[in-house]
Amino acid sequence: MCMSIFSALVKADKTGDPAPTPGFSKLTCSEAEHAISGNLCRCTGYRPILDTCKSFAADVDLEDLGLNSFWKKGTDPADIDKLPEYSSGAVCTFPEFLKSEIKGQMKDAPVVNAGEDGWYHPKSIEELHTLFDSDWFDENSVKIVASNTGAGVYKDPDLYKKYINIKGIPELSVIDRSNKGVEIGAAVSISKAIEIFSDGTPVFRKIASHLSKVASPFIRNMGTIGGNVIMAQRLPFASDIVTVLLAAGSTVTIQTASKMLCLTLEEFLEQPPCDAKTILLTIFVPDWGSDNIIFETSRAAPRPFGNAVSYVNSAFLARTSGVAASEGLIIEDICLAFGAYGVDHATRARKVEEFLKGKSVSAPVILEAVQLLKDVVSPSEGTTHPEYRVSLAVSFLFSFLSALGNNLNSPNGSCANGPEKHIKVANDDLPIRSRQELVFNDEYKPVGKPITKSGAELQASGEAVYVDDIPAPKDCLYGAFIYSTHPHAHIKSVNFRSSLASERVITVISAKDIPAGGKNVGSGWAMLGHEALFGDPVSEFAGQNIGIVIAETQKYAYMAAKQAIIEYSTENLEPPILTIEDAIQHDSYIPVLPVFAPQPIGDFDQGMSEADHKILSGEVKLESQYYFYMETQTALAIPDEDNCITVYVSTQLPEITQNVVADLLGIPYHNVRIISRRVGGGFGGKGMKGTHAACACALAAFKLRRPVRMYLDRKTDMIMAGGRHPMKAKYSVGFKSDGTLTALHVDLGINAGIAPDLSPLIPAYTIASLKKYNWGALAFDIKLCKTNMSSKSVVRAPGDVQGSFIAEAIIEHVASVLGSDTNVVRRKNLHSIESLTKFYSDSAGDAPTYSLVDIFDKLASSPEYQSRAEAVERFNGGSRWKKRGISCVPITYEVTLRPTPGKVSILNDGSIAVEVGGVEIGQGLYTKVKQMTAFGLGELCPDADKLLDKVRVIQADSLSIIQGGFTGGSTTSESSCEAVRQACTVLVKRLKPIKEGLEAKSGAPVPWSTLIAQANMASVNLSAHAFWTPDPAFVKYINYGAAVSEVEIDVLTGGTTILRSDLVYDCGQSLNPAVDLGQVEGAFVQGVGFFTNEDYATNADGLVVNDGTWTYKIPTVDTIPKQFNVEFINSARDQKRVLSSKASGEPPLLLAASVHCAMREAIRAARKEFKANSPLTFQMDVPATMADVKELCGLDVVERHLQSLTSAAASAAVKA
Repeated sequence: MCMSIFSALVKADKTGDPAPTPGFSKLTCSEAEHAISGNLCRCTGYRPILDTCKSFAADVDLEDLGLNSFWKKGTDPADIDKLPEYSSGAVCTFPEFLKSEIKGQMKDAPVVNAGEDGWYHPKSIEELHTLFDSDWFDENSVKIVASNTGAGVYKDPDLYKKYINIKGIPELSVIDRSNKGVEIGAAVSISKAIEIFSDGTPVFRKIASHLSKVASPFIRNMGTIGGNVIMAQRLPFASDIVTVLLAAGSTVTIQTASKMLCLTLEEFLEQPPCDAKTILLTIFVPDWGSDNIIFETSRAAPRPFGNAVSYVNSAFLARTSGVAASEGLIIEDICLAFGAYGVDHATRARKVEEFLKGKSVSAPVILEAVQLLKDVVSPSEGTTHPEYRVSLAVSFLFSFLSALGNNLNSPNGSCANGPEKHIKVANDDLPIRSRQELVFNDEYKPVGKPITKSGAELQASGEAVYVDDIPAPKDCLYGAFIYSTHPHAHIKSVNFRSSLASERVITVISAKDIPAGGKNVGSGWAMLGHEALFGDPVSEFAGQNIGIVIAETQKYAYMAAKQAIIEYSTENLEPPILTIEDAIQHDSYIPVLPVFAPQPIGDFDQGMSEADHKILSGEVKLESQYYFYMETQTALAIPDEDNCITVYVSTQLPEITQNVVADLLGIPYHNVRIISRRVGGGFGGKGMKGTHAACACALAAFKLRRPVRMYLDRKTDMIMAGGRHPMKAKYSVGFKSDGTLTALHVDLGINAGIAPDLSPLIPAYTIASLKKYNWGALAFDIKLCKTNMSSKSVVRAPGDVQGSFIAEAIIEHVASVLGSDTNVVRRKNLHSIESLTKFYSDSAGDAPTYSLVDIFDKLASSPEYQSRAEAVERFNGGSRWKKRGISCVPITYEVTLRPTPGKVSILNDGSIAVEVGGVEIGQGLYTKVKQMTAFGLGELCPDADKLLDKVRVIQADSLSIIQGGFTGGSTTSESSCEAVRQACTVLVKRLKPIKEGLEAKSGAPVPWSTLIAQANMASVNLSAHAFWTPDPAFVKYINYGAAVSEVEIDVLTGGTTILRSDLVYDCGQSLNPAVDLGQVEGAFVQGVGFFTNEDYATNADGLVVNDGTWTYKIPTVDTIPKQFNVEFINSARDQKRVLSSKASGEPPLLLAASVHCAMREAIRAARKEFKANSPLTFQMDVPATMADVKELCGLDVVERHLQSLTSAAASAAVKA
């Protein structure tokens, strides 16, 4: 993020734009947004990062910055003086002396002979061919690179002995403009190419515009245009650049081993894949001028700008004649290029081109062209969403041709039933705005103040030390998992193919290396059961660890693991069980202990008998979601004397990790020390799943008596992670004619995977959130299915997000059957305090704390909401190809308080060290604990801020704080704070008599340092430990919130833009409003990913196939709400809670269902327009990807529309 905005600032400063207001840069807000569009963040929801970037911009609206929420209002409004001043001259750039040194090294770099690092740097094509002709050249062990960004898509299959860097060859960096066109060297960066094309004719500018949506700014700055083209020629690479250049009539110059050739780009693509010695030299793009030339490009991708490969891309160039306003333009010549739809490379639709030449564009002509195109665009077998991709190609052609015709209701122009004036500015380019309304409380200061997150400066500067940042100990080795690709098979053998990487293998650790007395365990909890570390002798799911490669570097270990050849046998084994349906058929279940099982409410049969209407068979499915923490699973194990071992690990469960490692090694728990300073994102994934890496490193280190560390690559992490529980719910519901619910029965199947993990808790969590409405009576049959899949684990808001969404799906179904407004049905069935107590028992709390009805009314019953809903109706009435929807969703979220330890120690200099059982995973735990410590000791030191600076929360250590429990469930922060407050109370009791005695003698307040010095002299114990246990009568409480989201869908592509989201959340008396705001925004955006684009897909064997950033798309800056508003309300005080605070980490994720529900409303509007006979009640599962949205709107909407126009024209002709 920092480098992205830095790069944008430097680029802006170099422009010739007028000087900005002092203290700001030349950067614009729009440029700031685009600068970080390819960056990923799972924690913040991007809004605070975006605000920070925009604060540099000269055109920023200070009132629109989120940090303005924490400035005092009224007498102290937003002021630029509160922002750090920016000065371009003061920006730290790469030192000149280092630049000179590097240039000198490059100048002296060897050509014919490699340097010590194995790199060659030819300075000409001739020198390059000298290297090719060398005896040592072997394309399997030598890699030719310019920037090597392609390695992000196609990972290296093996190690390389040598590298040849061709970036320094002048012939590859040529830029030649002429009246004929532009010739660009293959090694020119994509960013430079954009710059060149931007200063040109309309065709060139369109090319530049499209290229600016490819990859992300930092990839474009490095990646070369030639590298992109050559990769598309050699591999099935879905290149946008090639498609655009193909349509523009580009030619390429290549150098083979024997000659130089000039080919059209189409000819080049059709050739067999180039060998390693064939070099792409230049690309020439002709200048088409602007007279009678129309050039358009299109792409459909999960993100508009945020580094996402297209489902389909296209580029069309046409030479026309005639006048559009009369009979329409005549197409003299045309080129139609399509790519990324499931073919090896971009192709031209020549049959369609030939058909269109010489024709005037009309509805019948477009319809016939579309029919021809559907025969031309044929995705290859195995391509995902093939029908959707064909439909996209049709949509792109329709959009282009409609603009050339007359009165054809072009998607890019106006339609007969109302002008689409709203679409002049693409929603993708709308600026992101936000508003935060927070309530501050000084009663317990510094608790309640929005102080800066502890460690923020260290994290922002890159100085924070995570597990993988710990310097490698002497003789350290590295590990990587070898995993099964078969869901149920005997492991006969594991060997390695002959390769450079396999030569680096030191050893392979497997189940046979578990010490005598140890157990094959990788995770587990005593009450629920364990999961094996190794699949031995049978692999029980695809992705299961069957061995650990040990090598001298992490890269060697990664590469060596790829060389593993596993021999399987399925003899005498049953076929794998992979789905919920399979598990139910085979009675394959994981037991749920009665203590964890949810209980039914009321009499279902009686409730159904009271119903005026019944839905007897409804269904909804929810798929999985990957955690996508920034730091993958990682651990470092260091063996010690006397069979002891220390493991530094990224974990949410230090205590359980300690237990499992000890059980694995067969040693006492006190021989294992687990240390976790901070975690680079958890979301539940650093819980049970995190212990596997710790166990693997510990076992290898214990056996080899050397330190061993492991940092999983993203692919392995995604394959082994398990993720969120897929669910399938079938329901029967009864209701009155006025919408009052009388009874609900749910048959719920949950795919738990192979081992229990924490899955037995999921049924109760799911039902808890489902109970947010008064169903009258509630019954259910829940099957926790055991399958041959990676065991599913808790992911932020586990079970609750599924249960809450299932409730919304049922409510929407009921409203649809009744023909009622969904919000009316929602409001009618919100709980009264009496029904809340019936459904939630003691968790319901006292009546004044029940805030959901007020929150929902504040949003859904407001005049603003009614006005917006009417505006949506008007928009839909005047827009054929874009439809909007708006929805308001309430949530309840039950959380559990847990026993938690805390320790506060005051050192001789007055500084304070604090230990808690919880781990800092980015949620601000340590920040709130610091505040609580200063508050707890505040009676001894009136200056709380000064005391705050003396507090340090130290790392979690399983031998220092026992019974630490786990970090999760959203209540770790408040529980830890209460434990610390109790410890502080003990210290205050000890120190207060000394303080009073000193004050009595001096008659003045006693300085903190004097008090501590005197206490030391008096041998007062300055360390206090507390173990807080919640009141048995108040172990659980409920969180409330609601959200309104408004979306716009593109009927032609299925793309969704979230125009606005308004969140109102009851945060109680917030312990830190800034931290809680970050939690609310981050959770909501993570939920948006779950409900929309995050497709954690597997193959037929259950092996994850969307296993990296190339295929798995979390939200980015360009997919969050364009207007993102958050408001906290402070509900009635409740002294049973910790200083009346409430949880904020997980509940807001459920609010993202409002986006899904708004999408359903928009789709319903599209179905009304295009599918008159189709039902307006339809099943819409999770996630609702672009392909799903398009399919629900209708894959054939273009054909339907054209047929209606053709029929209307024919009828008019007959009447005439």
